[in-house]
Amino acid sequence: MFATPVAARDDSRLIELPSGTLLQSLPLLGRQAGISISVADAKLWQKTVKPVRGRMSAQKALDRMLSGTDAHAVKVGATSWRIERRPSRAQMASRQPRSPRLARPANIQTPSPPVEPRPVEEIVVNASKINMPYVNYAGVVTILDGADLQFGGERGMDSILSRMATISSTHLGSGRNKLFIRGIADSSFTGPTQATVGQYLGDIRLSYNAPDPDLRLYDIDRVEILEGPQGTLYGAGSLGGIIRMIPQTPDPGDTTLVASAGISLVQHGAPGGDISATANIPVGESGHALRLVGYSISDGGYIDNPLLGRNDVNRTNIRGGRGTFRLDLGSSWTVDLGGIYQRIKTEDAQYADKGAPPLTRSSLVEQGARARYGSAMLVIMKDWGDLHFQSSNAYVDHNLYERFDASLVDDAPRIFDQQNETRMLTSETRLSRPYSDGFGWVVGTSFIDNRTRQTRDFGGENMRAAIVGVTNRITEYTAYGEASFELVPDIVATGGLRYTHARLGGDGEDVDTLLALTQFGRAITAKRREEDLLPSASLLANPGKNVTLYARYQEGFRPGGLSIDGSFVQRFRNDHVSTYDAGMRFGRKGVTPFDATISVSHSRWRDIQADYIDANGFPTTANIGDGKITSISGSIAVRPVTGLSLEMGAVYNKSRVTQLSTGLQLAQATLTGPPTDFLSPVAVSPAGRLGRIPNVASHAVRGSANYETIIGDEDFRLQGWASYVGPSRVGIGPELGEGQGDYVDSGIAARIGNRKRGLSLTLTNLLDSRGNRFALGTPFVPGSDGYLTPLRPRTIRIAFDVAY
Repeated sequence: MFATPVAARDDSRLIELPSGTLLQSLPLLGRQAGISISVADAKLWQKTVKPVRGRMSAQKALDRMLSGTDAHAVKVGATSWRIERRPSRAQMASRQPRSPRLARPANIQTPSPPVEPRPVEEIVVNASKINMPYVNYAGVVTILDGADLQFGGERGMDSILSRMATISSTHLGSGRNKLFIRGIADSSFTGPTQATVGQYLGDIRLSYNAPDPDLRLYDIDRVEILEGPQGTLYGAGSLGGIIRMIPQTPDPGDTTLVASAGISLVQHGAPGGDISATANIPVGESGHALRLVGYSISDGGYIDNPLLGRNDVNRTNIRGGRGTFRLDLGSSWTVDLGGIYQRIKTEDAQYADKGAPPLTRSSLVEQGARARYGSAMLVIMKDWGDLHFQSSNAYVDHNLYERFDASLVDDAPRIFDQQNETRMLTSETRLSRPYSDGFGWVVGTSFIDNRTRQTRDFGGENMRAAIVGVTNRITEYTAYGEASFELVPDIVATGGLRYTHARLGGDGEDVDTLLALTQFGRAITAKRREEDLLPSASLLANPGKNVTLYARYQEGFRPGGLSIDGSFVQRFRNDHVSTYDAGMRFGRKGVTPFDATISVSHSRWRDIQADYIDANGFPTTANIGDGKITSISGSIAVRPVTGLSLEMGAVYNKSRVTQLSTGLQLAQATLTGPPTDFLSPVAVSPAGRLGRIPNVASHAVRGSANYETIIGDEDFRLQGWASYVGPSRVGIGPELGEGQGDYVDSGIAARIGNRKRGLSLTLTNLLDSRGNRFALGTPFVPGSDGYLTPLRPRTIRIAFDVAY
């Protein structure tokens, strides 16, 4: 008799891989098996591997594919593998005991192996849309590991900001911030202008002209940041670059549950806590799977309001989740159905009065905010040999409510409420040939229909009246293509083009129609069409081992729209950025003991769209003129000994407005009057020189250290980081020219445990610095000493995580 296995789990999936090189086959296997794969030796890329067809596990598919080669696959995580060269016979012999007398007795256990290095560089840059290997990608791309971002406590976008010197934020509060990359920054307010940074979850666009939704980064595989305009591949709203968060995919071969819970204590503030859970559930035996993520976070407040007799008023509560159901339809067809929901509630603002005691603000109004983000997604994928088809579709519902204190000094409370409601339908369909054998291409089409309605109320505590708002509508149809060729060995050229046709329209909200009829030429509605061509070109060379040189040209744009102008609405035009890049890379991250990058970029920004403060003290939008931005950035990483890595990055930005728009030039001439007569959208020096573009530090530096080892039977990891953010200006105008920045932030995190359980300790803001992250509190009636947004005080978090 033969024993039959009981309750054996089938973790197989349908795999269809043609014969080809490792570079051709690995991206296909990664998508079909739902795994991540890295390669330890660059010489393995062009190895010829065998075809694989049939239903099998990822392990079996890798073994079949690599059979007959000198490479093998090493599993380094639940869904992560690394391809390594097999040791030679001489190397194998050198590892054997030289004498039988030295052999370890069979009853004595061997010591635990050293910590297995985690794959820190994936084999391709997914955001290139042709799975371009990093070594052949012409541009600045940073890849952040999802586990690293969650290590020490998940902090949303702050986790990315603390690891990147080239990204900055306005720090109004979670769910309200604007993000900037490489000095491409427009203004501090949330207005009708489109964002300058494109944000994506996988291939799904998260927003169009709304602030950063600050989605929590639980169960994220990795994050890719592409710097510089990405107009050819990503279209409007990517002037500064894109941030692409790639979630873990459902795994039909394993049932898992991961949970964590933590408690945090804030010095000078209230306690907080967080809890999260991630579940992966195979469905049936046909390769289907469901993956669910849920979380709840409460960040304790630390700002006191003595005028109302309340302490720690700025508590923030975040609740949300994400789900994906993957259907394996066979014949390499895959369908993902997913959804996102997140709600943020901030009880009061996080700014303080500059001239008051630390962490104190005297305000008659509770300035709370609420943000709600929801999305439904459908992604269809199919592989035909070397070709990959993908259609990514989503509907987004994004709402933001904000309250500001508009009280006059020694007067009754006045309140300004602003509501932004965004509805977006987005669809992109593309066909690509992933880069291999020196050639790759992508062609695609996309459609976006976005509607944003901004309404505003103003008045006393018990009675407020609607004031002028605006609704903007835009429908975009685009077609694009890009191709990469290896002209000669080690020289790769890339070129592309995007055509966009946009229909724009808008209406004034709560406009006094009778008043509008009596004012000749004042608009309350508008419609128009725009067409744009966005070319791109790059050249990359690998002149030596682990040395890369590149040059790149790229363009980006944002469409125009309608904005509020006093009691009416006004049009603003589209703006356009052209950027030249050049850079060098040395070594290979995670492979060589040393790697470094340096890049230089110069951008010309035409017809800059900016949100600013009008003569009545309300936010509005206009084209303020032209500008130039020069940015120099670099990074270096060293791994001096096993388990220890040291990293440092820095950026220098020089930006200025070179030419004001005609209307603003006339307005600048009136600045001899009281400052509140006009708040210009560009900071002007006392000598009359045009100022620099706001909200971008002139320089920033970040450093970190990471150490991993084994203590007894447990893994131990220790990570520390520190960053310096240089000076910048909040704005845009005489009263918004306040300085900000020039502060140091730091933190340390440790974890001891294994893959099944762990205990972690995190300490942030080690120096308990105050700093000034953002010099804007309320746009109304700026205080005599101004405002500041301090860092969160020193905070300690203790957490426990488990996995089943």
